[in-house]
Amino acid sequence: MLAWLLEPADPAVRHVALRDLCGRPADDPDTAAAQRAAMAADPIAGILATQHPDGFWEKPGPGYATKYRGTVWQLIFLEQLGADPADERVRAACEYVLGHSQASSGGFGASGRADVGAPPPSSVIHCLNGNLLRSLVRFGWLPDERVARAIEWEAQAITGESVERWYASGTCGPGFRCAANEGLPCAWGAVKALRALAAIPPRDRPALVARAIDEGVAFLLSRDPARADYPMGWGNTRPNRSWFKLGFPSAYVTDVLQVLEVLCELGHREDPRLATALAWLAAKADSGGRFRNEYAYSGKTWIDIDREGEPSKWVTLRALRALTPAAGTTGAAARPSGAREPRSG
Repeated sequence: MLAWLLEPADPAVRHVALRDLCGRPADDPDTAAAQRAAMAADPIAGILATQHPDGFWEKPGPGYATKYRGTVWQLIFLEQLGADPADERVRAACEYVLGHSQASSGGFGASGRADVGAPPPSSVIHCLNGNLLRSLVRFGWLPDERVARAIEWEAQAITGESVERWYASGTCGPGFRCAANEGLPCAWGAVKALRALAAIPPRDRPALVARAIDEGVAFLLSRDPARADYPMGWGNTRPNRSWFKLGFPSAYVTDVLQVLEVLCELGHREDPRLATALAWLAAKADSGGRFRNEYAYSGKTWIDIDREGEPSKWVTLRALRALTPAAGTTGAAARPSGAREPRSG
């Protein structure tokens, strides 16, 4: 199976597999060559070709709209695809998001306004803040003061410490409470938030971040991830079907596999409470050990990143990260110098 993922014909997959499954560092010759090839090929090249010279996509402003063509989504996708953080276009995208998508509270706001004004604090939600934070940290921007402010917002919003105000239209309370889930704790938001905090090297995690991680892990393990029956609002009694569709890329939606990914990344692979979910995941493989993409955002992005319904190298790579004890995210990115369906239940 690893040989399939390492085929030169798909350099982006090859690069991320070398980094995450083989543990090759960024300066390894094969890893570096694969990343260079990935930057010159689709889907990375196709995404970057649609970028405005000022660093945004589609229209100026905070960049949440349209899904999934706005600026914030491209940064999220580029990180998942293993784009080169030193590339000037990637750096321009990071700088644009930091300059236009951050609210005065420190978190990143979900605003699709076509202007250059900062989004309001009432628009900050865990899922977007977590997605963007992970991308920025993985792209090497952890030392940036603006990233530090977003990390602080994230951790405080989880624990409830030092929060001056909650917002009925956004993050409406501690413990992942969100207006999009009728004020209940949102597991989709929790997964994205934990993925962001997990990307911070343990030595660089303040005590507040460590407490937030502990609370997030406890919340995700309070239910069987294989059932995904986390709190759900709006009268829903069954989990959103998207929980059980393995996909790539990962955007607004969360699946069972992403719960496993973040808990394994944080060192909980051997927790017996994950056994059922890991068995569920393993059973999703075909006879050749490959996993299909069941949620590919087809037709919604600037360029189709993967093919829905077919065996997917990207989804297989994701699955192996959770199923393989030795797998991990050891290849650190280079540091730049500069009625509704329930969401979480």
